[in-house]
Amino acid sequence: MKIAVFSTEPYDRQFLDAENASAKANHELVYFDTRLEPKTASLAEGCPAICVFVNDDVGTETLKVLAAQGTRLIALRCTGFNNVDLKTAAELGMTVVRVTVYSPYSVAEHVVGLILMLNRRLYRAYNRVRDDNFALHGLMGFDLHGRTVGILGTGKIGMILAGIMHGFGCQLLGYDAYPNANFETIGNARYVSLPELLASSDIISLHCPLIPETHHIINVESIAQMKPGVMLINTSRGALIDTQAVIDGIKSGRIGYLGIDVYEQENELFFRDWSDTVIQDDVFQLLQSFPNVVITAHQAFFTRDALQDISKTTIANITDIEQGRPCPNEVKTEQKVVAKTSA
Repeated sequence: MKIAVFSTEPYDRQFLDAENASAKANHELVYFDTRLEPKTASLAEGCPAICVFVNDDVGTETLKVLAAQGTRLIALRCTGFNNVDLKTAAELGMTVVRVTVYSPYSVAEHVVGLILMLNRRLYRAYNRVRDDNFALHGLMGFDLHGRTVGILGTGKIGMILAGIMHGFGCQLLGYDAYPNANFETIGNARYVSLPELLASSDIISLHCPLIPETHHIINVESIAQMKPGVMLINTSRGALIDTQAVIDGIKSGRIGYLGIDVYEQENELFFRDWSDTVIQDDVFQLLQSFPNVVITAHQAFFTRDALQDISKTTIANITDIEQGRPCPNEVKTEQKVVAKTSA
């Protein structure tokens, strides 16, 4: 099958090509580094399938262009599918498949990295020592042992994070619309209401998919319920938090630390080198200016293990559909996603 693969980097090509060869799938992978959107959809002309990533626009307008050109399969190399208009895809007779599971350790371990970097000011310490400044003033952190960590979304990633933070000696609180029976078997972990989690947690980490019910789950009202000086971590989807509300929370001191690997308006920024230009996003620039904010560019998933998993599942999904086999990772129009996993 001929597949137009959008938003690709050298590492995408490396792992997809290796899996395509290893699985003897013999798909024709046509790579584009550009992002999929209505004006670039014509690049997929003649391709029965496309392969896209988290920031590609697979909305109504794009889908109509693709369908008119003969595309019938949308293969997501990620877990979340909030960027796909599933209703329109179904109406156009298009099949959507995704990567339901890839190394959840990659994201959970990145969360811990953000927590430690913020708590112990490792970014500031690193730069000081490079400047031969060995003073400790301004670098004081706190023991993670005994602190309370609130986890919103206790799917695979949330569960692994819970296990890691239990190892640090943390108290664990969870909130999930669909509780995981195994969560409360981890040390002293217990489920609580969202208001209690917000009010009691020293660290809050988000591990929910982006669906209407979770859009801006962190907002003015929820921030007001948080413990003063709370650490907020988001490695799931940018729009889980209302960015302006978080900025106001940082200014007021309600949010003492912010670590994000995703950003509400990241589509035009992430996965590209803008170092020789002036970024026009004033909100992002403001976030960058705070000394208690650490931003990484959607790299939490970025481990060799995760990329191998993603490539293996993506190629297998495409092959299943090509050969008329049921695909376990097909996304149905009526599918309901519970607040358990994150891409």
